[in-house]
Amino acid sequence: MLLRTAGASRKRYCVATVVSRTVEVCLFRVDGAAPGYLLLRRASDESLYPGMWQFITGTVRTGERAVDAARRELVEETGLVIKGFWIVPFVNSFYAAADDAVHMSPFFAAEVDKGSEPTLSPEHQEYAWCTREEADKTLVWPGQREGLRIVHEYIVGGREASRLLTIPV
Repeated sequence: MLLRTAGASRKRYCVATVVSRTVEVCLFRVDGAAPGYLLLRRASDESLYPGMWQFITGTVRTGERAVDAARRELVEETGLVIKGFWIVPFVNSFYAAADDAVHMSPFFAAEVDKGSEPTLSPEHQEYAWCTREEADKTLVWPGQREGLRIVHEYIVGGREASRLLTIPV
């Protein structure tokens, strides 16, 4: 937008709002040599991205901390009890034209016991435990794949970051 004031020209830039109203949780289990990552398929009647595969994803309620929203969404969407929980050193971001906002989504990781199976909420129609390679091919967005890479390398891979980023269960 270009504004003119008393014969002078000056530029005024309009910037999209930056918001953080969602969280993502990459849930995994170690059953044998390779970890399995849980992907959830959105129900076909969902208004946003029906049928898309994703991690546990949800909205942060007013007054709620992101870490608490991640724990709540994990239980609501899977019914699973976790044995490990981590902050992931990654924030997914995307732009939504509908609200002209850049959305920042904190990323978390959680581990469940081998053999654990989720109980899906109505928001999802199916689930799959995937290898890293399978999940990487299934996920739609680059940010999802980058979050998976970081979880796989830094949390599941047992690097020092895993210890430093642990959240008490």
